[in-house]
Amino acid sequence: MTQIFSPAADTWLRLAVVGFLSVCGGSVVGAIGFARSAYVTSIDNAPHQPVPFSHRHHAGELGIDCRYCHADVEKGPKAGLPPTTTCMTCHSQIWTNAAMLEPVRQSIVENKPLRWVRVAKLPDYVFFRHDIHIAKGVGCVTCHGRIDTMPLTYRAHAFTMQFCLDCHRDPTPNLRPADRITDMTWKPAGNPRDLGGKIAAHVGIRFGELTHCYVCHR
Repeated sequence: MTQIFSPAADTWLRLAVVGFLSVCGGSVVGAIGFARSAYVTSIDNAPHQPVPFSHRHHAGELGIDCRYCHADVEKGPKAGLPPTTTCMTCHSQIWTNAAMLEPVRQSIVENKPLRWVRVAKLPDYVFFRHDIHIAKGVGCVTCHGRIDTMPLTYRAHAFTMQFCLDCHRDPTPNLRPADRITDMTWKPAGNPRDLGGKIAAHVGIRFGELTHCYVCHR
């Protein structure tokens, strides 16, 4: 009988299968790694802004409360960006001729808003409201990190589905009193879970429903 395949054919077949599976596995791992990379999630990336606004100076050194500029954060889905008039509340008196603030002055003269580049941006298919999270006791630092130490604003966390689900499954360590929502340095005196549990009971958090699909996708 004539032999169709050489003795080495079986070895080559096995090597081909192993190579194919390795390429497939490597592609999956690579795709996941790329999706979680800083290039995609924009972590630690401070985009160019019309004015080099420093949260470290305004919120950290001067102690300006987040709600002074982000006035809608407690009453609507979006935190809101300050109108130029808010900036000029101070800068009509100080740093009036600073070159870096020329876009601010020009915005007032032309009656056109500054076009800030959003840093904390969620996909359109995600339903999110700032007011709900604040009302339940989630502080700014939980999602935005120590923004009071940032000379230029960047994204501190990757807003992945996993990031949100980890908190929705067990939000108690992230809950704080209402008067500490914007306090970036606040730490609970005791066990965070004990305090968070009491806050959760007080504000009526329904733990069993937080991971339902409709909570974030509507």
